[in-house]
Amino acid sequence: MSRVAAIDCGTNSIRLLVADIAGGQLVDVVRRLEIVRLGQGVDRTGRLAPEAIMRTRRALAVYAEQIRELGAEPVRMVATSATRDAANRDDFRSMVLDTLGAEPEVITGQQEAALSFAGAVRGLGGSAVARPPYLVVDIGGGSTELVLGSAEVEAATSVDVGCVRLTERHLTGDPPAAEQIKAAEADVLAAIELARAAVPLDRARTFVGLAGSVTTVAAIALGLPEYDSARIHHSRIPAAQVRSVADRLLAMTRSERAALPVMHPGRVDVIGAGALVLRVLVDELDVAEVVVSEHDILDGIAWSIA
Repeated sequence: MSRVAAIDCGTNSIRLLVADIAGGQLVDVVRRLEIVRLGQGVDRTGRLAPEAIMRTRRALAVYAEQIRELGAEPVRMVATSATRDAANRDDFRSMVLDTLGAEPEVITGQQEAALSFAGAVRGLGGSAVARPPYLVVDIGGGSTELVLGSAEVEAATSVDVGCVRLTERHLTGDPPAAEQIKAAEADVLAAIELARAAVPLDRARTFVGLAGSVTTVAAIALGLPEYDSARIHHSRIPAAQVRSVADRLLAMTRSERAALPVMHPGRVDVIGAGALVLRVLVDELDVAEVVVSEHDILDGIAWSIA
């Protein structure tokens, strides 16, 4: 048995998984999430804000201590869209090395897509809820990854539409105005056309949705009194419910979204944009339902260590 630590540093959150790998199984020891909004302003400035780097450093210091206490080794940390796009990513790399004692890997969109796929599809084989080929869709803060495959990745791409990026670029109203929503939808539709050039999206038999925007939409659609990952994992959300939840979130004020019992405080500002990305994808690809996975790039990172 080996104990590994995986860290995923995205545009909106930084997450930790410490897991034991034995007998071909990944067993969680601890799984944590902190909203640090590393990608604050990157779409506009092209740089990581000093205060965003500091928020990330504070969360990473706590993770580093827990990794040491649990005796996890090796450690792999990956950084995704916001860091890829930032001119000052060397400042971020130096901070991580000083805090964690390990280099962060600033991975490409293709690498991010492959890791997301690896994390999501384990456990789907033979499942009654999903049939290959799968289209795995990971809606992040700065980008969305779309990956087609069965046991292995057949085609993948990363497009620059995510919940933080679209919120900062378009959805600034409280609630956003109709013209702001239309502008965000146009960005997502353009991104889908780019994705079609790289991935045969219409070959998929199962649409698998990952990450916080998707799981939050699922929690609302399921009517959960509180966030429950066990009930969300591998749930099946019909397209009509995806549309209904997305439209509801986009019509809400910030305070109304914050009052939802399943809402993580760090997602309040950006959940409307994340739900919009999911809704446009479902409509444009004529998807009947979304199979929701709580396993994603974080699990893929852990498996890559093994």
